[in-house]
Amino acid sequence: MTMVKAHVFTHELVAGRYRLVDVVHRETNRICWYGKDVNVQRPYLLTQIDLPDDPDGETAPRATARIIRMSETMGLMSPGAVATVVDAVEQDGTLWTVTEWIDAVPLAELIAQQGTFNYVRAARIGLELLDVLEAAHGEGITHGELSPGQVFVRDNGSVVVTGFGLAGATLAPRLTAPSYASPEQARDERIGPAADLWALGAILYTMVEGRPPFRDRDRPETTLKGVDRLPLRTPVHAGPLTPTVQGLLRKNSRERLTRSVVREALTRVLTEDPDALAGAMPRPRLRGVYTAACHAAPGWSRRSMAAGTALAVVTVAVAALAATHQLPGTRTSESGAAPQPSASATSAPGAGAEGGFSAPATSATPSTSPTSPSSPPPSPSPSGTALPAGFHRYTAPEGFSIALPKDWKRLDTSRVDDLSYRVFFGADGDPRTLAVTYSERVGTDPVAVWRDDVEPGLKQDGEYQRIGQIKATTYQGHKAADMEWISEVDGTRVQTFGRGFLLGGGHGFSLRWTTPAADWDDSANQTALDTFLRTFRVPSS
Repeated sequence: MTMVKAHVFTHELVAGRYRLVDVVHRETNRICWYGKDVNVQRPYLLTQIDLPDDPDGETAPRATARIIRMSETMGLMSPGAVATVVDAVEQDGTLWTVTEWIDAVPLAELIAQQGTFNYVRAARIGLELLDVLEAAHGEGITHGELSPGQVFVRDNGSVVVTGFGLAGATLAPRLTAPSYASPEQARDERIGPAADLWALGAILYTMVEGRPPFRDRDRPETTLKGVDRLPLRTPVHAGPLTPTVQGLLRKNSRERLTRSVVREALTRVLTEDPDALAGAMPRPRLRGVYTAACHAAPGWSRRSMAAGTALAVVTVAVAALAATHQLPGTRTSESGAAPQPSASATSAPGAGAEGGFSAPATSATPSTSPTSPSSPPPSPSPSGTALPAGFHRYTAPEGFSIALPKDWKRLDTSRVDDLSYRVFFGADGDPRTLAVTYSERVGTDPVAVWRDDVEPGLKQDGEYQRIGQIKATTYQGHKAADMEWISEVDGTRVQTFGRGFLLGGGHGFSLRWTTPAADWDDSANQTALDTFLRTFRVPSS
């Protein structure tokens, strides 16, 4: 095997019609390009793979026919989850596959950006991959080339798999990513569905650990030798996924877990520990990141794709954080006491279409005296409706309401299986963010949620530092807990205060307030914190 050579000039046409625009992703023996069909001006994903020496000229026709045939079959078995191959050609010793453009990000790119995934998010992606593999194996098809570069993740978390038909299409024992090859592939033996299950285990390992179980070495042959002979490094961040990952990565293919056992294990992770979803997910980004992503230069350049990826990461992070009550919040008095809302709820709020926020015309001139970080919030009027100047009450379609500063609006919303949602608020040019989260899977101890579900993920960021202890308190008559910490987002040191509180029946809300750390004590920030806390109202029952 040889490394793919990126010596193709982008002004040259592949097969006389496909113009290469930019590289999307690279693996050891594979390069994905964003390209366009110059005849119809449509975008496509082109994959470049070097073919082995073929003196008889039989490899290319066999490979192209196999790839197209496999794509057609898998498209029928897993519609929407397998990339549609529209063309496959050989040109100058290189195999090119042309698929419909995938509006998604390679899993390998997401892992490179985020470092690690929470094991619940990894389990969700693993289940989607297992669905595709189950459909393939039912038809007697082995993928044989599965790797993070062959998996694309959409904004909604669903996946699209590419690369069906490559295995066995050439005489090369491994075409794309040697570090995800099974031991039997490393020995150049006949492979079957067990090789795909190994690759699934390697992908799960990479998502939770941030690196493959067997690293790429100087040559593919050396990498394959390590896969075959080196012991598995025990995963340290896999949590309840650990037995599944280890069971899939058994060297003897006959000892690997079956699909049914894997499905049961992954499903159990999702149903028994949904509140862990946010543990290792990215923190909510500050407004500047949204601005950079949303105002990326138009077109399909790699730079604009990276900006889109950043926004996708933010969206996924929102969804993940929404599944727990590591909820954003604001500061109150030491007792945590706050006025009772006009109507409280112990049932799930209804979901509706997202609504915008029309900022009031009043100026942002606080009418409340600023408070220090340790000061209690100002008391509201007896009606509980008094607002500082420059604030206006926003009522969400989901039923909750809160006072927001002038010019603030709803930035993003994500939901997880109708069990939870998270709403981000902010404004253009404002580096501060507020998030409101609701969950129907809240535990009975809010302190334990922060300590056991949220903080372990935050600690994976070397810049994370908790401020003080996690404090049990009450909020609007409900059990609550506060946690405050320092971290770093895109080079900016930020400070976050979170408050989560329980409504009963497994339901809960939280608030999380994030500002640049240097501005934490500004009077305007403290006024905003106090206002958020005293004006938040849960949906009426």
